[in-house]
Amino acid sequence: MHTQEIIRTHPAMKGKADEALIRCIEECYDCAQVCTSCADACLGESMVQQLTLCIRLNLDCADICAMMGTVATRRTGSNDEVLKRLLETCIAACRLSGDECERHAAQHEHCAICADSCRRCEQACQQALHSMGSWH
Repeated sequence: MHTQEIIRTHPAMKGKADEALIRCIEECYDCAQVCTSCADACLGESMVQQLTLCIRLNLDCADICAMMGTVATRRTGSNDEVLKRLLETCIAACRLSGDECERHAAQHEHCAICADSCRRCEQACQQALHSMGSWH
């Protein structure tokens, strides 16, 4: 990915974009795509009624991860308070979506893949949040 490369070329970079935040951005965009795809795959399953909560949590997680990636990518000025709150929200969304997908992982491979992506993103956001504590 080009995340690190593009952020380092920013002419008006403010705030800190360490390795943890860059990994978080990449994992957030990946998770957003995977959650969207899993929700769509759930809609195609014959037992779609049993997957309603999974679909909802996947779509919520996808939206939150995409927003997190977008906000964290902006480096003009800084908005650390909002960034920290979004990281906390993203951690919660990934945990909830990952937990629900794990419940269906044995029957649906797309849910197993999604649960893994959610866990990676949750961990990356936790590391970025921890890293932000050392910025000041």
